[in-house]
Amino acid sequence: MHTVAILVLDQVVPFDMAAPMTVFDWTRLPDGRRPYRVRLCAEAPEVRADGDGFALRVERGLEALADADTIIVPGCSEEAGPPSADVVAALRRAAEAGTRIASVCVGAFVLAEAGLLDGLRATTHWVAADVLARRYPRVEVQPDVLYVDNGQILTSAGAAAAMDMCLHMIRRDLGSAVAAHAARMSVMPLEREGGQAQFIVHEHPPVPRGSSLEPLLEWVEDNLAHDITLGTMAARSGMSERTFSRRFREQTGTTPLQWLLRARVRRAQYLLENSDHPVERIAGQAGFGSPTAFRERFRRVVGTTPQNYRAAFQGRKTVVPAARP
Repeated sequence: MHTVAILVLDQVVPFDMAAPMTVFDWTRLPDGRRPYRVRLCAEAPEVRADGDGFALRVERGLEALADADTIIVPGCSEEAGPPSADVVAALRRAAEAGTRIASVCVGAFVLAEAGLLDGLRATTHWVAADVLARRYPRVEVQPDVLYVDNGQILTSAGAAAAMDMCLHMIRRDLGSAVAAHAARMSVMPLEREGGQAQFIVHEHPPVPRGSSLEPLLEWVEDNLAHDITLGTMAARSGMSERTFSRRFREQTGTTPLQWLLRARVRRAQYLLENSDHPVERIAGQAGFGSPTAFRERFRRVVGTTPQNYRAAFQGRKTVVPAARP
């Protein structure tokens, strides 16, 4: 049997731990046999879980990592701090031995601390992606995917994305039929549409209060349905296009046209969530030149189609008012 060791660190997020436990434990071969043996291991016999109310008693220590075929590192709360030297050393030894190692959500920080992500692509929960990139500049962070498979080292986004990653590993190990059965047992598709980009709240870059750009950006947001060009924005600001572009980047960290695109996508997201307008009408309301251009741009930024986004999110409470997408 293939042994999956789940490394439970202090302040572990329970769902991050339970998701891979469940997926691998429910996996069955066509003859009904279990192909995976799931084991919990920890640095100490008792581990506190994130939140109030309970702790875990774990029978196996770090030595169990040496016998594992796959190691999974769930995320922990911010209060947990960096992993100990013993944990880092155990993970490095496992990696040197060729063991497959995967992280769930912010468990990527543990792998990065051990140096296992240096020079590799990796992901984590989109909320923490910028922090991971700043703290570990040798890691190529990809915030808009559900998981990243580098062969031996894998990382996943949120805990639900860990299930996608585990199904991917099962398919690698045992083929699509076994993985499809595991997906049915987990009541989820074997492959999901898009990546975690569709769940990201795309904030506009901050503009300081009282900034010379603030009136212009308010006007832009109120006129997204109209044709707005770089020349239009520069003229309203009383600057040449070159000077305006430089000032805009200085104050927002991005270009005027990229800011405008994000504003239009945000308006489209709001309308898809809170109206029954057809996609063609929303394309015009958000200021895209045509429904085709809208679909292409939306998919590029959000990671899924407008129709699929609406199906997933229509009816949820939005975090932005209609007038300020």
